[in-house]
Amino acid sequence: MINSKNNQQIQIRIDAKTKAEVKKILDQMGLDMSSAVKLFFHQVINAGNFPCELRDANGFTLRKAEVLREAIVSAKNSKKSFSKGSALIKDALKD
Repeated sequence: MINSKNNQQIQIRIDAKTKAEVKKILDQMGLDMSSAVKLFFHQVINAGNFPCELRDANGFTLRKAEVLREAIVSAKNSKKSFSKGSALIKDALKD
């Protein structure tokens, strides 16, 4: 049993919609919010880092999204014109 004298309390603010959505998912998993936060903190300790990969709305990791944005800017600034997809593929395969 954990000694309650050693326990610390934290407070967070979150919008009602997010809280309700998370609560629904955690309830299905048999977890309460406090247990889920404790699990997350233990995973941070175990990993020594953020324990999961962050993704944007399109499913890209933050780094992949950055690379894609850079590629789009590069393509817009390029003097090359690819009228057909096959020309794009051939040019990419040259490297």
